Amino acid sequence: MIDLRSDTVTKPTQRMRQAMAQAEVGDDVYGEDPTVRALEETAAEMLGKEAGLLVTSGTQGNQIAVLTHTRPGQEVIVEADAHVFYYEVGAMAALAGVQTRPLHGVRGQMAIDDIAAAIRGNNIHYPETGLICLENTHNRAGGAVLPLAYMERAYALARRMGVPLHLDGARLFNASVAAGAPVRDFAACADTVQICLSKGLGAPIGSLLVGTRDVIARARKWRKALGGGMRQAGVIAAPGLIALTEMVERLAQDHERARRLAEGLANVAGIAVDVSAVETNIVVADVSSVGMSVSEFVAALAGCGVLATEFGGSTVRFVTHLDIREEDIDDTVAAAAFCSRAR
Repeated sequence: MIDLRSDTVTKPTQRMRQAMAQAEVGDDVYGEDPTVRALEETAAEMLGKEAGLLVTSGTQGNQIAVLTHTRPGQEVIVEADAHVFYYEVGAMAALAGVQTRPLHGVRGQMAIDDIAAAIRGNNIHYPETGLICLENTHNRAGGAVLPLAYMERAYALARRMGVPLHLDGARLFNASVAAGAPVRDFAACADTVQICLSKGLGAPIGSLLVGTRDVIARARKWRKALGGGMRQAGVIAAPGLIALTEMVERLAQDHERARRLAEGLANVAGIAVDVSAVETNIVVADVSSVGMSVSEFVAALAGCGVLATEFGGSTVRFVTHLDIREEDIDDTVAAAAFCSRAR
């Protein structure tokens, strides 16, 4: 089965499995796990921040950031299709007691003027703006990269207005590789950054939140409150270290295969793909002209040995990753063409 549903479906490499088995461990709640400490310090160094915190998932990292930066009754500015708003089960309201202010963006980018206009200060009628959230790459925008220049403008505005900025950088290394810019340059444009180890980097579990020492100290307490205080977590951290130190450069291969997949699908009758919009490892295809519903098309693909994801409306998402081979791209295009002809 060719699994293109997400880059979260990868299996840990043999090196990762060996590292898990051999990891030196201790009680992380007491700060005694040396492998966890090494992972947190490595992530902080790579992203140019003072400290890091291992969390169970990207969602937990994002929500801990919200809890750390805000207080109940405040408002968080987000792009209308951002993961933190769209896919995290209303956690900002449920956990932090804040409301969201979603702004419609273009390819994941809220207009800077729109962000400025949405920031609210000390008025008795309104919630104060407690946080701005950005996402890079932007999942629902098809893995779009928020350019570094845009990030710099957004952060300059946030600092000028005294509002913290959190970056959901679950696929930030994809953005860095695609843009040819150091990941720490992107991270410099945010007060906190969450990166995911279990997406394109191929680790089996875990994300990291990085920021200043004071912010991460507060975040660590929120992690404990959310039940995220782990014990001998070095067995999780060990493959994460390999993900950070050995799996970044190979992301370019995922991007190249995604572009090749996009080009192939664009040549299939009934399938529309904006090839120029494919910047990283996500391909979004419109199958409205195939002659079947999205659900039927995804089911037909599965019957041909290819797994993909319904992505809303008439679109299907394909995500390349570590376990996708060169020949899988050709086989996926062939399967899509067969399903299109079989309508």
